[in-house]
Amino acid sequence: MLGLEAKLSKEWEGRSAQELAEAPVTAIQGVSAGDAELLLKAFGIKTVRDFGTNKYFRWAESIVTLAD
Repeated sequence: MLGLEAKLSKEWEGRSAQELAEAPVTAIQGVSAGDAELLLKAFGIKTVRDFGTNKYFRWAESIVTLAD
């Protein structure tokens, strides 16, 4: 168990980190099919790995970390 159950869609609970990284972004709880389509169109994001490594999101995260 990775302790991520509350952050994942039910069908993805209990999967390994490797499986989750290659899962569609809809594996993350609260990310709808519509959200996934927008992420794909705007940023080319298909998987959780794509989402987590997107340069724009990482830049924003760095800015917020510095601000805090």
